[in-house]
Amino acid sequence: MTYCVAMHLADGLVFVSDSRTNAGIDKISTFRKLFTFGVPGERLIVLQTAGNLATSQSVIKLLQQRLGGERANLHQVATLYDATALVAETLREVVARDAAPLAADTDLTCSFLVGGQIADGPTELYSIYPQGNFIQATEDTPFLQLGESKYGRSILVRNLAYGSGLEEALRCALLSFDSTIRSNLSVSMPLDLLVYRRDSLEIPSGYRVSEDDPYFASIRRQWATGLKALFDQLPQVPTVYSGGPATEWL
Repeated sequence: MTYCVAMHLADGLVFVSDSRTNAGIDKISTFRKLFTFGVPGERLIVLQTAGNLATSQSVIKLLQQRLGGERANLHQVATLYDATALVAETLREVVARDAAPLAADTDLTCSFLVGGQIADGPTELYSIYPQGNFIQATEDTPFLQLGESKYGRSILVRNLAYGSGLEEALRCALLSFDSTIRSNLSVSMPLDLLVYRRDSLEIPSGYRVSEDDPYFASIRRQWATGLKALFDQLPQVPTVYSGGPATEWL
């Protein structure tokens, strides 16, 4: 399984992905799930993947091979909506190509997050479903997730807003991953992250967070300690909750 989160904010975009893939408890591997396409000063397009690894790798490879060719490619599309539609079309192409020679019950599905900015257009973020249709992040819903999203979602819902700063959003994302990693063995380190500042039209190098990364270790520790301290400060449960007489809070 996997976990990816992308954030669409007033100041820019934040992307974080884990790198674990597994086909059983004894077949675990590390594969990158965050990819960039772009032309410095003109466009940045970021893709995150989840689902069937063979399908997602084929989609990424086709998109890379077709750059600079005669057919539509990610270096030529006019808008990020067009880029997302192209990724969705390529996904459907790969699934249709591979489905015929394989067993009918083979699951080829995968999903994508697509975000970035092209020329003087806005920053945008989309989520492509396995069927190839897609939705867009909005100011009311400024983040999108793939994979094991439930464990870390509450942190994002409680703390993230469209107006959140990029540094604040990145902290939310990392804590969301901490919660997910603690709850599900199919999501694991290292994490790949990328932060894009709106209108910069630069291609960030990104960063890989390893298991022994000192900053990540520090916020994980402080978050756990803080949660425990807050839990200990909560008022005691009234006796009526446990079948006793109705009294005031103790």
